[in-house]
This record gives sequence, structure tokens and C-alpha cells, in this order.
Amino acid sequence: MGEETKTVNKQDDRDAVLAKLEIEKKLSLIKAWEENEKTKAQNKAHKKLSDIDAWENTKRAAVEAQLKQIEEKFEKKKAEYAEKVKNKEALVHKAAEEKRAMIEEDRSKEFLKAEQMAAKYLNSGSKPEKSCACFSC
Repeated sequence: MGEETKTVNKQDDRDAVLAKLEIEKKLSLIKAWEENEKTKAQNKAHKKLSDIDAWENTKRAAVEAQLKQIEEKFEKKKAEYAEKVKNKEALVHKAAEEKRAMIEEDRSKEFLKAEQMAAKYLNSGSKPEKSCACFSC
């Protein structure tokens, strides 16, 4: 009975070791599968995040280009309005110069008329008639 017991114990030990190895093998396979699934999920999420980043960059570039176009249009309109204002200023200045010239011409005519009248009075020896109530002659 001693030898049989030893053989049975050895067989039981061997079976226990094999069962333990089988469990460890299963655990190892499960652990490897879990790591693989986690890696796939990580890679999938990273790819989606990269796609979103690329989409965002494309949309941002489009919006920036649109903003640049709007700014260019605004600058063009601003330049056009500035030119119109300068043209109006030039027209106002021209009209003012014309009015000044007319006043100067009228003044020159009145001076000439006064000189001619003074010369006439000097030549004739007569006095000028009252032209204004403020002068007493």
C-alpha cells in the first residue's frame, strides 16, 4: 500500500500541477486578449480623435479664409468711401474757391468804381452824394 499511495499522490500532484498550468494558461490568454482589446479600443479612439482634429483644422482654415475675404472687402469699401469723401472735400473746396474768387472780383469792381467816382468828383469839383446815413457831409 505504500507504493500505491505514492503513485496515487504523484499522479494527483501531476494532475494538480497540470490543472494549475491549464488555469494559468487560460488566465494568460484572457489577460492577452484583454490587453489586445484595450489596445484596439485605444487605437480606434485615437484615430477618431485625429479625424476630429483634422476636421476642426479644415473648418478653422475655411473660416479664417472667409474672415480674410470679409476683411479684404471691408478694406476695399473703406478705401472707396475714403476716396468719395476726398472727392466731396475737393468739390467743397473748389466751390469755396469759386465763391472767394467771385467776392474778390466784386470787391475789385467796387474798388474800381469807387476810384472812378472819386476821379470824376475830383475832375468836376463836385461833392459826392450821401451814400450812407452814418457819414455826415
